Amino acid sequence: MGNALFCEYESVIARPEILSRCPLSADEITELLAAFLGVCEWVQIYYAWRPNLRDEQDNHVVELAIAGNAATIVTNNLKDFQRSELSFPQLAIQRPEDLIRS
Repeated sequence: MGNALFCEYESVIARPEILSRCPLSADEITELLAAFLGVCEWVQIYYAWRPNLRDEQDNHVVELAIAGNAATIVTNNLKDFQRSELSFPQLAIQRPEDLIRS
């Protein structure tokens, strides 16, 4: 976990369209996020791998994964991670359901 990703998670869970579809209350969502963050390992990014992805806002996710020695980035946003300028063969990009099935 890094600061930029944390801020992105906070922003997404506060969106009205997310809140309206979620069966949890706002307090329960906040508690769930806090529990999730409590088990995350915070990582510092010391090297920027840029330019890399077409969507500049996704580059920090790859940099965080590389800095944290992650094996997989789990996202539903596969298309933005498939056309990278740099190759990281040790880093897989998977959808959540594919990770669970594996």
